[in-house]
Amino acid sequence: MSRNNLEREWHELSIPWIKEAREGRNPTRTGLLDKPMLEACGNVEGLKILDCGCGEGRFCRMLLDKGAEYVFGLDLCKPMIEAATELQSRNDAYRVANVQDLSFIEDEAFDLVVSYLNQCDLPDFDANNREVFRVLRTGGLFVVANLHPMRSAVGQWHRTDDGEKQHVILDSYFDEGERHWKIMGVELTNFHRSLSTYTSAFLHAGFRIDKITEPTVTREQLALYPELDDELRVPNFIIYTLRKP
Repeated sequence: MSRNNLEREWHELSIPWIKEAREGRNPTRTGLLDKPMLEACGNVEGLKILDCGCGEGRFCRMLLDKGAEYVFGLDLCKPMIEAATELQSRNDAYRVANVQDLSFIEDEAFDLVVSYLNQCDLPDFDANNREVFRVLRTGGLFVVANLHPMRSAVGQWHRTDDGEKQHVILDSYFDEGERHWKIMGVELTNFHRSLSTYTSAFLHAGFRIDKITEPTVTREQLALYPELDDELRVPNFIIYTLRKP
């Protein structure tokens, strides 16, 4: 998969993605991932934060609302960055950039770095690890939300003839590489890696793993977002809280 093809996919996805982020229910993020991501970030008041793969800037704005001093959002998709800039304040900035190469950022420039479902879209996620480690201050956190490896391997449901979900298909787990999904009507490529590949890479880059979270939903959340009922059965996502010692 070439970089041009990946950019083309996200360019095509950007229009429905931005509309859903700003006008839709966005259950996966609003109903499931936002709360544990913010909890993993901790108290962000007064912090300088880098968002790798910021999309149209939604989580950047949430971090500002929580008191962040400054948030810098990066994304390779130009329409996403243009949309983020439309809602920009004095305390956030956005740039079209490849988060696998942060050479335009000086060492130890940020207190916190977030990657909200971005590393699973990167051909070389470990390059992002190395760059983030460099630009993060000593003691700072790198919070990474990814597709759960057991779901990114295959992840489809095995169903009965009448469509009832029986169990998730887990296969080809150690066959790492490209996976292809349809999201909002657009064919999208991301990358499956095993749990050991991710954790070993984080450690090799120099991070300490403070916590691993497998988000699920409460009954109260499920009442608001019934489409998240799968989350009570299997983990779709995983959050790594990493620290630069």
